[in-house]
Amino acid sequence: MTRIRVAAAVLNQTPLDWSGNQARILEAIERARAARAQVLCLPELCLTGYGCEDAFHGPGLLATALDVLREIVPSTGGMIVSLGLPLMHRSGVFDCVCLAVDGQIAGFVAKRFLSGDGLHYEPRWFKAWPQKVRDVTRVEGKPYPIGDLVFDCGGIRIGFEICEDAWAAARPGGGMMPHAVDLILNPSASHFAFGKFEVRRRLVLEGSRAFSTSYVYSNLLGNEAGRIVYDGGALIASAGHLLAQGSRFSYTPVEVVTAVVDVAATRMRSARLASYQPELGADRTAEVACPFDWPDVAPEPLLVRAAEWESSPKLKEEEFTRAVALGSFDYLRKSRSHGFVVSLSGGADSSATACMVALMVQLACNELGDEWFQDALVHIPALRGCVNRSEYVRRLLHCVYQATENNSPTTRNAAAAVAAAIGAEFSETRIDSLVQAYVEMIEKPFGRKLTWETDDTALQNIQARVRAPGVWLLANLKRALLLSTSNRSEAAVGYATMDGDTCGGLAPIAGIDKAFLRRWLVWLETEGPAGLGPIPALAAVNQLQPTAELRPLDSGQTDEDDLMPYPVLDAVERAAIRDKQPPREVFRQVRSEFPEFSPGQLCGFIERFFRLWCRNQWKRERYAPSFHVDDENLDPKTWCRFPILSGGFHRELAELREYVSTLPE
Repeated sequence: MTRIRVAAAVLNQTPLDWSGNQARILEAIERARAARAQVLCLPELCLTGYGCEDAFHGPGLLATALDVLREIVPSTGGMIVSLGLPLMHRSGVFDCVCLAVDGQIAGFVAKRFLSGDGLHYEPRWFKAWPQKVRDVTRVEGKPYPIGDLVFDCGGIRIGFEICEDAWAAARPGGGMMPHAVDLILNPSASHFAFGKFEVRRRLVLEGSRAFSTSYVYSNLLGNEAGRIVYDGGALIASAGHLLAQGSRFSYTPVEVVTAVVDVAATRMRSARLASYQPELGADRTAEVACPFDWPDVAPEPLLVRAAEWESSPKLKEEEFTRAVALGSFDYLRKSRSHGFVVSLSGGADSSATACMVALMVQLACNELGDEWFQDALVHIPALRGCVNRSEYVRRLLHCVYQATENNSPTTRNAAAAVAAAIGAEFSETRIDSLVQAYVEMIEKPFGRKLTWETDDTALQNIQARVRAPGVWLLANLKRALLLSTSNRSEAAVGYATMDGDTCGGLAPIAGIDKAFLRRWLVWLETEGPAGLGPIPALAAVNQLQPTAELRPLDSGQTDEDDLMPYPVLDAVERAAIRDKQPPREVFRQVRSEFPEFSPGQLCGFIERFFRLWCRNQWKRERYAPSFHVDDENLDPKTWCRFPILSGGFHRELAELREYVSTLPE
């Protein structure tokens, strides 16, 4: 026997959904068995779900996870299956993988490197397992090996790198090579971010090459717990060659990919390497022997397939579309909401949010068909009896244009055109009388008339806030999710009215900057996602300068006049927040990027950014949950912590002004 068939599964799990998670795991096992795979790698913490957060410290969760494990293990007869779960051992909770061999538990491997940066907080819940440490744990009174282990299953040696382990400089795979490991399994819960899949692919390929082994990588899929979107993308490689690749952003809750790996070939590769030295006569406590019969497997052609869109020159636009669409779909079905409501202003943000719902419908139906789409959203009565996809969008999405005297016919027409183009239900209301009632109500106790000359910000904000109750009422009546339309650039500087345009239960585009969002809308107008095509009606939106339309029309209000050009804002944000540079260094960096602005202008932009950033942390703390699509996120609950009250960079900004004063204009 020289060849074995291995499989990797991606699963769309939900935290604490015991029956659903178990059913999807069993489906993956049966699919792998039907494909004649002997080894199946399932994702990290697939029994419980990855996003259980502080519930991982609940004894009931830990006990139930073991109960579900015991129920699943007998279904692994004739196979080798990795199952991820949290496990308490010696009063510590560990992120573990149980290896089940032919219907029996063989042992547990615990994660060595915990992810504690960005949106990950694993050290809050789990303990890291030390290198070369083995112990014995008990499940229902039975002893099982646990720790830094290699499993010898009928002569095939299997080791593990669990998600972050593969990203560490001293990744565990290096220590497995002297143990002549034939197969490394990597159960992961690796979130989507722009460009991250290519890094994962390189880690898998390089691991298989450097360690002269075969490598099986599995991942989660979809919007598991509310904010994080997983893109799937299972990978199988051997000796530096990619053998199989699963799809990404799939609407299928279970996907299994398989490949045949040649164990004899990887062993001979090690034999030919002058740098390879097997560990001879060593302590064998690291190895767990498990009997297993391997059937003869014939070679087969490679199954590497990438979707057409993955080779697009506009990959970021394609990934953004698919991540937000899939995240929205899962949020809709897992929250049991009956649709979406968007306050559609005719501007870029609300138009992008509405279009994402229509794209969600098209992508889901294109992949698996209309019947499956209705089955997945069976809890929505309005979808029953729909006969086409336009009808799905109309019944799932209600857009409302809420006008005041400060709104122009141009934005009204743009909103109506976009709603018609995507097939959404569209309503128009006027809120002038409500705004005036609030103004008059406050003028009396305040003791004077409110005017634009003296009360500009307050008069702008009351318009945005008056829009909120009506659109919330509509969402409640329809049992729908109200979508907030805030973007990341606005969040950075607080350019939003709390309890007004920030209202909503979900903020799908809050993880992306405004400059990219505007480019995405132009792409969507002229090209659109592969297989779907463009939405030409967006031309009416893309021709407009972004504006809140909260001041009188003759003021000519635009967002960039209120703030600064969006490309400058985003460059300052990256340097100041992502790279943690002080104001003077931010200036030096953006000056080379934007030579068209004078030093005084750039200094003013940077001062404005830092002051608004510090002043508006409280707003970022209150924004609706957003999808993580970019590892430059500003969400304080997952990625970017900052104090609500601070000194405001006064000293640093004074240093910036002094530095700029020495420069020629």
